Amino acid sequence: MPANDVTAPIGALVFRLALGAMWLSHALMKVVVFTIPGFAAWLDGLGLPGFMAGPVVVLEIVGGIALVLGVWPRLVAPALIPILAVALWTHLPNGWLFTNTGGGWEYPAYLIIASIAQALIGDGALALRPTPPFGAPHRALPV
Repeated sequence: MPANDVTAPIGALVFRLALGAMWLSHALMKVVVFTIPGFAAWLDGLGLPGFMAGPVVVLEIVGGIALVLGVWPRLVAPALIPILAVALWTHLPNGWLFTNTGGGWEYPAYLIIASIAQALIGDGALALRPTPPFGAPHRALPV
């Protein structure tokens, strides 16, 4: 068996775990450091709907957990891209580097690319609920 057949699923697992951990850490930062009301006020200050703060954090937590556990990661990773697109848009005025005052847009851009890459490289090893093959017939989820 070629080395790539053995190591590629492990590489995809490591990538998936890192991406999921990033989502969880950023969601928890919004809860613990910024607080949901603080995040909502920040969104309002940008002209974005503050009421979306709670749903965004929930999506980040659920998405992060799904990625870490390997629950349909090829679908979950790109499904979170709209959150990253808004983050990228909010950081555009700050320049490219994330170390710039207010944070630049390089990190959200990288995470968009990482999410696309996760969808392309696959679920990886140890996925609890691998993504069904594209074009496969739909089956009901077990209750």
